[in-house]
Amino acid sequence: MQPIVGIFIVIATVFGGFLLGGGALHVIWEPIELLIITGAALGAIVLGNPRHVLNEMVLQLRKAITARKHGEEFQRQLLLLMYELLQTAAGGLKALDAHVEAPQQSALFQRYPLVLAEPKLLHFIVDNFRLMAMGKINAHELEGVLEQELEAIHEELNQPSRSLQKIAEAMPGFGILAAVLGIVMAMNTIGAGAGSAEIAEKVAAAMVGTFIGIFFCYGVLDPLSNVMKQLVKQELSTLECVKVVLVTHVSGKPPLLAIDAGRRLVQLNIKPSFATLEGWIDALSQAGDGGDRRTPNRRAGDPK
Repeated sequence: MQPIVGIFIVIATVFGGFLLGGGALHVIWEPIELLIITGAALGAIVLGNPRHVLNEMVLQLRKAITARKHGEEFQRQLLLLMYELLQTAAGGLKALDAHVEAPQQSALFQRYPLVLAEPKLLHFIVDNFRLMAMGKINAHELEGVLEQELEAIHEELNQPSRSLQKIAEAMPGFGILAAVLGIVMAMNTIGAGAGSAEIAEKVAAAMVGTFIGIFFCYGVLDPLSNVMKQLVKQELSTLECVKVVLVTHVSGKPPLLAIDAGRRLVQLNIKPSFATLEGWIDALSQAGDGGDRRTPNRRAGDPK
């Protein structure tokens, strides 16, 4: 809803102000100028980025426009999934094989559809539980491996927003390009005996290209690039949460404390309190359907 409101405000103020100033919309409707500018921008994006970056850009733009964000329910499912996986691992890491080898078919993972709907997060979880199951690894080693992986993920996920930002910065230049071509066409009409009114109309049409370039730069592409950066930051904070849970668990802490360590990295606006987390885990333990769910320790060193 918020992106739609933002788009409405931009369009209403820019074009509404133009109309209030005595302008007419048909004057700035120049499809040829629009074709030149958008075509040049699209071509530059395709030329300057590999296919996997283009695919990720489309995915992030879709998320930015639909305002798909991780809310409290997503955090609940993520933390409870990690808790269940740690409880399962308490019976031996080999017990995880049935879940991490085929998470889409795992009854445990199927209880948390919002996590299943995030391919990168799902891959990060199962891949690192596999790493833990393959052999003994201490907390320091695991933290180093995960830090390097997160750095690589951060670099890859930020590439689409950086590319879109560069195109946004180039849009005024593309607008000038279209305007110059329009001026060339206007000058050609002079030799054809065109009147001053016709020449003025063509010059005005050419100047629309500059307007379109500036409008798309500051009113469309730059804000979208900023939203994409925020979505990447949110996604990385989720991966950081998983990393801290795993490292804390490997260091020997009980599942409840490991999950609480991850909870502390959740964004402030959706971070559950420790009491809320305990309530979720208590409800999970009381449900008791499927899997080996041990009643969690209420406090470290206070087994029930």
